[in-house]
Amino acid sequence: MPMPVHVRRLLAALLLALPTRIAAGAPRDALGPERFRVERTVLPNGLVVLTHEDHTVPTVAFWQWYRVGSRNEHPGITGISHFFEHMMFNGSAHVPPKMYDQILESNGGDSNAFTDRDETAYDEEIASDRLGVVLRLDADRMAALSLLPAQLKNEIEVVKEERRLRVENDIAGLLDEQLYATAFVASPYHWPVLGWMKDLNRITREDMVEYFRIHYAPDNCILVLVGDFRTAAALDSIRASFGAIPRQPPPGDPPDAEPEQLGERRAVVHHVAENVSFEVGWKAPAGRSLDAPVLDVLSKVLTGGESSRLHQALVYQGRMALSVSTGFESRLDPTLFTMSVEMEPGHSAAEGERAAFAAIDRLARAGPTARELEKAKNELAADFVSALKTNLGVGAQLGFYEHQFGDWREMFRERDRQRAVSAEDCRRVARALFVARHRTVVELAPDAPAQAAK
Repeated sequence: MPMPVHVRRLLAALLLALPTRIAAGAPRDALGPERFRVERTVLPNGLVVLTHEDHTVPTVAFWQWYRVGSRNEHPGITGISHFFEHMMFNGSAHVPPKMYDQILESNGGDSNAFTDRDETAYDEEIASDRLGVVLRLDADRMAALSLLPAQLKNEIEVVKEERRLRVENDIAGLLDEQLYATAFVASPYHWPVLGWMKDLNRITREDMVEYFRIHYAPDNCILVLVGDFRTAAALDSIRASFGAIPRQPPPGDPPDAEPEQLGERRAVVHHVAENVSFEVGWKAPAGRSLDAPVLDVLSKVLTGGESSRLHQALVYQGRMALSVSTGFESRLDPTLFTMSVEMEPGHSAAEGERAAFAAIDRLARAGPTARELEKAKNELAADFVSALKTNLGVGAQLGFYEHQFGDWREMFRERDRQRAVSAEDCRRVARALFVARHRTVVELAPDAPAQAAK
């Protein structure tokens, strides 16, 4: 028998209110740096080590956050940071090519990695009594990555194929790449993380060797260990494995030369598709801005669930779009607040823009309702707790905040700043952010298969 509507509504209201009630009734340090113990150690070679003991399960998660991403590249070698993500699994002084994962998996572990605009991160999970295997493998590749010519040649083809898959033959990838290339003219966020194809064709081994020397030094890395271990013994093992790797002169930050945007920018991407999509980016501050938590709240108000402003305006009531999403990702440099819309067949991008911009204008004029603000904060609180459910998730949060903010404790301060956001904060920031002259719009113009072939 279906649950009565009034009961469903009551349960939904109670669930949405739950995080706020728990937060109000519990001590403020129930999930804070005072009780969520993390030890920060810096080795003589500059390597930062964060350790968090949790003996719930007999496993450990081990992260390495290198302070290098596509932001650190320059024209001619775009995509080299992502290329390194691949090469880090292709052999080192004491580990033959293609053996890294085989050794790890034979000990019951697994690995993954990602490259972004600001960082490259590697993670492993393994039984706690096999921690030594991970330390040996990762210290060896930090100290002496092979970069063998044959491996470079083979792996660059894999990287190029990944670009074809994720960008050249993917609508979302195409729009995102064109959005940043159009919105930014001098910032290193102008080029894609996967790099331009012509740059991938020209990267040399000499480029790789020099890039590795500068950016893969211990003083440019944050190690994060979370799980079932004893801190003193683990630190001794980390010192023994990584302590002798020499530091390098710091690479320095790329210059922030992006000029102010003085007018709306537009671009069109042609690709085979059944319906129209478009993406919009508004110039937004870096992640350390005091307005960043307000942008997190605004994103939830706009597209956080089916009752959100833009979902109602475009999908549910407007019935002109299949999906709509917004996002603000914390970056080291000024970035974009983005909106992505996929239209229903038969509806134009112009229709979607009018409806979306009108809903955003109403939010900028009046701000969110008390209910919308509460819901957005509850969703952000739930996201925060959910991210800390696993050893791997804890390590990701610690590494991210230590890298982006210089202090892992900022993840708790950021949570508190989100809680403190008011409706007036939302109105003020929305009025400043959602300005036509500061936005960039990229539209997908669907091609028929015959047109694309021609």
